[in-house]
Amino acid sequence: MAGAIASRMSFSSLKRKQPKTFTVRIVTMDAEMEFNCEMKWKGKDLFDLVCRTLGLRETWFFGLQYTIKDTVAWLKMDKKVLDHDVSKEEPVTFHFLAKFYPENAEEELVQEITQHLFFLQVKKQILDEKIYCPPEASVLLASYAVQAKYGDYDPSVHKRGFLAQEELLPKRVINLYQMTQEMWEERITSWYAEHRGRARDEAEMEYLKIAQDLEMYGVNYFAIRNKKGTELLLGVDALGLHIYDPENRLTPKISFPWNEIRNISYSDKEFTIKPLDKKIDVFKFNSSKLRVNKLILQLCIGNHDLFMRRRKADSLEVQQMKAQAREEKARKQMERQRLAREKQMREEAERTRDELERRLLQLKEEATMANEALMRSEETADLLAEKAQITEEEAKLLAQKAAEAEQEMQRVKATAIRTEEEKRLMEQKVLEAEMLALKMAEESERRAKEADQLKQDLQEARESERRAKQKLLEITSKASYPPPMSSSAPALPPDVPGFGLIGESLSFDFKDTDMKRLSMEIEKENSPCRAPSPEWPSSRNSRNQASHPRSGPRAQRDRPARGGDPRTRRLCDEELSFGQRRPDANNVQWP
Repeated sequence: MAGAIASRMSFSSLKRKQPKTFTVRIVTMDAEMEFNCEMKWKGKDLFDLVCRTLGLRETWFFGLQYTIKDTVAWLKMDKKVLDHDVSKEEPVTFHFLAKFYPENAEEELVQEITQHLFFLQVKKQILDEKIYCPPEASVLLASYAVQAKYGDYDPSVHKRGFLAQEELLPKRVINLYQMTQEMWEERITSWYAEHRGRARDEAEMEYLKIAQDLEMYGVNYFAIRNKKGTELLLGVDALGLHIYDPENRLTPKISFPWNEIRNISYSDKEFTIKPLDKKIDVFKFNSSKLRVNKLILQLCIGNHDLFMRRRKADSLEVQQMKAQAREEKARKQMERQRLAREKQMREEAERTRDELERRLLQLKEEATMANEALMRSEETADLLAEKAQITEEEAKLLAQKAAEAEQEMQRVKATAIRTEEEKRLMEQKVLEAEMLALKMAEESERRAKEADQLKQDLQEARESERRAKQKLLEITSKASYPPPMSSSAPALPPDVPGFGLIGESLSFDFKDTDMKRLSMEIEKENSPCRAPSPEWPSSRNSRNQASHPRSGPRAQRDRPARGGDPRTRRLCDEELSFGQRRPDANNVQWP
């Protein structure tokens, strides 16, 4: 029972001791965080919690910013969080930002997280045109921002259009030139390709080294008025205070470096700057709000303290931080070198692997091609075997056909021999026919010539007959007066043909039928239907026989022998039969 009571009392006491909390949202440049804070926490408690969470040790550059009625304010370290003029609605929002800027970022910013936060904040201020940046510097800064985000340029990865969704240039710069998004991307990529080998922290530091030389870098501007009521701008930065014309925030009209300022104070809305040189007049100005004067004073105190701190030896903490940073940097450098070597080795291994894969693919392709070639060879072998079988069958058929052809050839040769013999016989017959035709043509020509000659001889014979008839007529007319008979017969004239019939009475028939019959016989002999005999008497002998039918030695010499052509003998016998006819009334009988 007592134990139960004690446990209830301890539980109730614990319940009473639990502090009240509220939720705080912290917004950094690249993240948002929420914390449960106790009601009694001061600004330093919350700030330290955020720095521990981020791993940030260079805390003197940063602060927690909030907004009151369109006025920027910073959380005070020695004041409770809820005592500030912040919204009581949870979560209470604060922005973790850089409150003070270094003179030389490369020397003062030790931690990588510090560099990264500064890089993101300065980049946003340039893009929002809170810091003026020329177009050329804008393109160069954009190329370092791309290097910090994407690493080394790789054409196979970073193709055209990979920066289309990135905000890298101020709108003022984009509108200043008539260039397309692709043209700006090409300009940025050309610079980006030259930053190969730079790590993210190195690219961000290069960005800050360029940005810190800009005129508006790290300057907080406030609207003020001088004693005459002239509107001016007060600029507070790491080097001092500057007075600007509202139309020109780049070149200050008056500057008060921190080492030349003796005192800074404000009373209500009036702000007083006392130079170290007493000969220089005190500069007084009025701000629009008391809260603005408080903010100006906070920024002046913080920047002045850092200015004086930079000119002193580093504290032990800073020295440790720088030593650790150097070691970390050296370690990272070695790590980068190792990674570079590993990357190179990996690239070589990948190239070797790609080469081996390519070789493997090539070998696979060659093996596939070899298999396909083998299959084609097997198919070709099968086809060749089939073709060989078909060829063998065709060879047998061809052999059979060759035998048949040989038999046919023998038959054709025999036929050719017979044909050759027949041809030779035909040629011989043709030659004989040609020779016979030639002989017949010659014989025909000769017979024609003989016929012509016979016709001529016939005409001559007729002419001789006519003359003989005429002489016979003359003789007949003379015989009508017979001379006295004498015992001895008178000799005939030499030109009268004798008939060799002395002592016989010759009777002459002077009818034309006998001569016509003789002429017809001669013409029949000369007709082309009857081939003349080669033993035909010469034309001269025929003419002599027809025109001189006389006896005696001369007549016997002129006449052909009795053994000659029978037709000629018959013709001569007919010519000699005139003296053997019986005389009629027209016949004259010789004594």
